[in-house]
Amino acid sequence: MSYDALAAMAVYAFVTSITPGPSNVMLLASGANFGFARTLPQVLGITLGFTALLLAVGLGLGAALAAFPPLHLGLKAAGGAYLLYLAWRIGTARAPLRAGEGAARPLTFLESAAFQWINPKAWIVAATAMAVYTSPEAPFRSVLLTAAAFALVNLPSVSAWAGLGMALQGFLADPSRLRRFNAAMGLLLAATLWPMLA
Repeated sequence: MSYDALAAMAVYAFVTSITPGPSNVMLLASGANFGFARTLPQVLGITLGFTALLLAVGLGLGAALAAFPPLHLGLKAAGGAYLLYLAWRIGTARAPLRAGEGAARPLTFLESAAFQWINPKAWIVAATAMAVYTSPEAPFRSVLLTAAAFALVNLPSVSAWAGLGMALQGFLADPSRLRRFNAAMGLLLAATLWPMLA
């Protein structure tokens, strides 16, 4: 891969990683509600889950879904339903409870990694990246290079969303503000379904 192509891919990875989407909205809400340290497993799950999705798409999963539309439709339906569940969970969240008072918690590493497989934005980005930046002359090597580049760019990009949420904690110390913030984040997360429905 040439330097120019690598630079273009890094810019694409940055823009798609830093812009709002389901994962970043969830990180913003989690950082605001639970702080950066408790959100870190979610950050890592998003990066590693998305990297695994990129590898799978690059190694043939995307072609398999295109060849079998009912599987693709099932994946979209499951992804949409889970995304709405997460939007409800975020939107109805109240002030985080102190340790031992209840079950309020951020998504785990495995939950956030698994979410990437039903995240509409993740699929669009993965399919586009593999179509544009991989080479038919060296398919395996270019798929690995693309996935590695995305992982390196994605981790600090999504971390910034959790950090922004954490920076809002002082402003959101008022429980009524936090409730309104969580409701807005839930609505924004639900709105990310629009491209999948259009």
